[in-house]
Amino acid sequence: MSSDDRPAAGPVRLREARSGDADRLTRLFLASRAAAMPYLRRVHSDEATLGWMTHVVLPGTDVWVAELGEEGADAEIVGFVSLDGQELEHLYLSPGARRRGIGTLLLAKARERSPEGLALHTFQRNTAARAFYERHGFTPSEFDDGSRNEEGEPDVRYRWTAAG
Repeated sequence: MSSDDRPAAGPVRLREARSGDADRLTRLFLASRAAAMPYLRRVHSDEATLGWMTHVVLPGTDVWVAELGEEGADAEIVGFVSLDGQELEHLYLSPGARRRGIGTLLLAKARERSPEGLALHTFQRNTAARAFYERHGFTPSEFDDGSRNEEGEPDVRYRWTAAG
């Protein structure tokens, strides 16, 4: 059992995101990116990122959150996954929630919601994410020089199909 397969401390609940989660999801998104990819160029302000989360991500994709603690307003959101059909748009964990099985739970929810297959992009330098997806059966299908994303960071497209 790898460290990523350890159960999370306390009960982890998955639930559909709500519009009221926008602020907490934005803070988690920004903290996760800063911790996991300190080299990544910031291209939007915190306010613009909140607007994007509020007006694009939450209403336009299938978003599920992972929570720890008592159910309700005091529950801590420790991760989220966002899907647009078969495209896994986002899977982010709060920095303290890594290597506790929460990412695996969120990925399982994504597979449940898109059982035929999933595709995603991640940055080539994000070796932790690449290792995570490869451990879970994703294979790289194309590499890009960074011209297709706002950050200008070379990325890789991954695919997973139920058939393997």
